[in-house]
This record gives sequence, C-alpha cells and structure tokens, in this order.
Amino acid sequence: MKAVEISRPGGPDVLRVVERPIPRPGPGEVLIRVVAAGVNRPDVAQREGRYPPPPGASDLPGLEVSGIVVDAGRAMEPAPAMQPKIGDEVCALLAGGGYAEYAVVPVPQCLPVPARVTTVDAAGLPETFFTVWTNVVERGRLTAGDTFLVHGGAGGIGTTAIQVARVFGARVFATAGSAAKCAACEQLGAERAINYRAEDFVEVVRQVTAGRGVDLILDMVGGDYVARNLEILATEGRLVQIAFLRGSRAELNLAKIMQRRLTLTGSTLRPRSVEEKGAIARALLERLWPLFADGRIRPVIDRTFPLDRAADAHRYIDSGEHIGKVLLTVS
Repeated sequence: MKAVEISRPGGPDVLRVVERPIPRPGPGEVLIRVVAAGVNRPDVAQREGRYPPPPGASDLPGLEVSGIVVDAGRAMEPAPAMQPKIGDEVCALLAGGGYAEYAVVPVPQCLPVPARVTTVDAAGLPETFFTVWTNVVERGRLTAGDTFLVHGGAGGIGTTAIQVARVFGARVFATAGSAAKCAACEQLGAERAINYRAEDFVEVVRQVTAGRGVDLILDMVGGDYVARNLEILATEGRLVQIAFLRGSRAELNLAKIMQRRLTLTGSTLRPRSVEEKGAIARALLERLWPLFADGRIRPVIDRTFPLDRAADAHRYIDSGEHIGKVLLTVS
C-alpha cells in the first residue's frame, strides 16, 4: 500500500510517500480501506519530533480515518455497540497509521458514517468529537444554561466544541485570529467571537457576561493564557486544558482558585485505552450522531489534499489559515 511516513523530525518536507505492506487486523480489529484521513495538530507535533506514538502504535501519522471495512480479525466478546461488518462505511479514531491506503483499527473505536455526511467528510469527525466529548461534556461537566468559552474557535476542535455546546443549551463564546474566523464561529452558533489580535478576551468576556465570567473554558493555548483564563471563570468555574501552544508552564494565583472554588483539569486522548475510547464512542453514537440527520451538527471541512500531497496539507496547517478540518483523500 501507499503510505506517508516521517523520514526524520522536521518541517513538512520530511513527510515521504513510501510503499508498505498492508497491515493485518488482529483480534478485535478491522482493516479499513481508507477513503480520507484527518490532518491534526498532533500530527504536526509528531512530525516535529515532539509527540511520539504510544507503545504498539503505528509510526505513521494520522489519528482518524474514514473508509470501508474490508477485513476483520476474530470478533470481540461481548460484541461492542457497533460491530462493523465487511463492506460497512465507517469513521474511526486511531493511535496512528491514518496516512495510508489501509489502516487497522480496534473495533470499539469505529463509528458509522453519520446521516447526511459524506464518507470523505466523516474523516474529520473522530479526533475532534472524541476530544470535545471527553473534555467539554465529561471533564468540563457542560450543562444547559452554562456559559462556555473555547479558544481557537475556528479550528477543528473549536468548530466542533461550538456546535456541541450549542446543542447542550450553553451560551457560547470563542476566540479566533481574524475577522473571517470570528464570522465563521458566529455562524456556527457562538454568541460572540473575539478577535484576539485586536481585542482583549478577558475584557470582552467580562463585558458580555456583566462581570460574572464563564462557567467553562476549553483551552489549547496554555502559557500566559492560563492565568488570564482564571480571571474570567465564574464561581465554581472549570478550565479544561487540552494543549499548550504557548508552553506547558504557567504562574498561577492559587488564592483565586480557592476563593472561587475553581477546577483546573485536562487530558490527552491518544494514550487512553481501547476500552476508554470505546466508551466515548458509545456516548457519541447515542448522544451526538443522531443530530447529524437534522443538521444540528455538521462537519466543517476547509480543504482536502491528495495523500501524496501530505506535505502541502501540513504547510497549510502550519499557516494557521484553515477554518475547520483539513483532510487527505485516498484515490
């Protein structure tokens, strides 16, 4: 099969198209003929040598795919909520290996392609929806009536978080880096999008919430954003950290956390067990997948690139110009 590997740590040019054997599914796994694969920030970090795959995972980048099941290992007992059959169209979360014509995936991490979503576009769903569900709904305890702020609202995680929070009945705010990105966030349901290049999100949030602050923040910036986020959390507010583009260290005033009973938490998805990821998949299938049928949730796809232009896709991600997801398509 054709695959894209990382020849050495570095820029987009280190991505190299190679021939590799088609993997074989083991017990509880299926082999997917890949139609499309999502391109995500963790892929960039892995390319740069900052995010190695977990033990036992493929060394190829790619954390999500969509495609057709063409082979299966020994069935799992008891059967998971979705037991894909040969010929089924699915999308799936991977620990690695998505940048290829075929990928092996644990059965519990597979989901059907939702109604009104093309097989290609479905490749942009697993990484963001698994991440948003576990961090916004489960760890962040989002409920109807909450006020919610997502940083990077125009990215794959952000566009998903805005939609999920809206269907849960939250007031949604977002930050983004341009007027066009802010407009996209508001079209998806954000009440107010804040251009962080031109406005201070702390001051804007205080204004739009009449000084109360927000109940929940989803942040992938880290660094100096952490203390600023704590400034605008309401009493009993929750800050969920999922990345740290500005660094993993921050100086905090612990007194503010204690006085307002704040929660600071976070998680990573890739190292979690198949069982844990399967539990998230079941929740998505039950709670969010039906919402695609009536358009309350939809994939936001910015651009697609052929698999052999993975380096160009990474350059585009590096530029920060995208709104929503970037995909690789396999002919």
